[in-house]
Amino acid sequence: MSTVIETDILIVGGGPAGLSVSAHLSGLTSVVVHQDREIGKPVRTSGGSWLADAQRLGIPEDLYQRVDRLDVYSDTRKIALDITDAPGVVFDITNLYQWLASQATSEIHCATKFLRTEKVANGYLSTVRTAGKGEWQIKSRQIVDASGWHCTVLESLGLNTRPAREGVGIEYEYPVDDLDMNRAILFFGSFALAGYGWAFPTNYGTVRLGVGVVSAASEQSLREMMNALLASDLLKRMGIPAPEGEHVNAGTIPSVAYEKTLVYGDVVRVGDSANMATPTLGEGLRICIEQGRLLGDALSKQTPRALKAWERQANGKLALKYRVGFWVNQAATQYTPAQWERSLRRMEKLPPAELVEYFKNDFTTSMIVRRVALLVWRKLKDRVFRA
Repeated sequence: MSTVIETDILIVGGGPAGLSVSAHLSGLTSVVVHQDREIGKPVRTSGGSWLADAQRLGIPEDLYQRVDRLDVYSDTRKIALDITDAPGVVFDITNLYQWLASQATSEIHCATKFLRTEKVANGYLSTVRTAGKGEWQIKSRQIVDASGWHCTVLESLGLNTRPAREGVGIEYEYPVDDLDMNRAILFFGSFALAGYGWAFPTNYGTVRLGVGVVSAASEQSLREMMNALLASDLLKRMGIPAPEGEHVNAGTIPSVAYEKTLVYGDVVRVGDSANMATPTLGEGLRICIEQGRLLGDALSKQTPRALKAWERQANGKLALKYRVGFWVNQAATQYTPAQWERSLRRMEKLPPAELVEYFKNDFTTSMIVRRVALLVWRKLKDRVFRA
């Protein structure tokens, strides 16, 4: 080990959560280690989010495509939703991440893999490996685990493990002509059992066509699912051209119940390491950025009380809604095509604004009460039939 550097905070992961932590650190030295060779490449997320959140977070308009229409498909049905009152967005992922990196206060090391860490006097000694440089070490007083579903820091210290249940996705991105770029698509049923599919427009003239599933609940590989989709008539029904000149994006997120413990003394987790992607659609960019910024502010105060206050506010915003969302997730991954047909019939009866809140995992009290009542009714009905 020829190199040891010292810093106040080591941030493991250069995604939206880790970069947002760095951007809001004040009066502290920090280092970000990021395993990819470039910030924002390869693309590991479809980039769907919501305009109100993008504006609230101050994200420039040239970093996303606005969406005013959402079409939802099953095998035989279609719902066309006017969402101009609650528009969606599709982020330009690479440029969004690089915009976040431009605000970071940390020394950023790309192509650098976190290997392990150990507790030492007054902090932690972490070993990393940089392509072309070999192994070196970082001594820090605190560590932020923003490594995504890998949970590399927590695993290294024996504080937690990577999730046993994961959401995995594959996406073909390709240029399109003469397509309504203000329309996004979700589809459920035969071509995305144990998950869902999407077609999202970008602000630079491409469409992202993808499928994502909970790996533990699906027997098909993602490639098999995409091949079946391309061989079907669904693209024609949706008015989407077949892929030509595409490149492939892929990613993994946790698909487990939200855990309230985010702070382990001087080790803190945020983003996908903390299961912050929504259970309903696995959408988490806005949440990772917001919670990363708030964590950066809390770390800057350099008191255990500030970190615990950050943990409490995160739990207050996410814990109950994510518990309900995870119930929805578990049920939906078991749906048959016929059940998705019935589900779309129920969706048709909802006001578009309420359906958007459902997709956002932003359940109101009345929505939670109805969902719990439905679950109780189903359990009682199953017991009656078994008896």
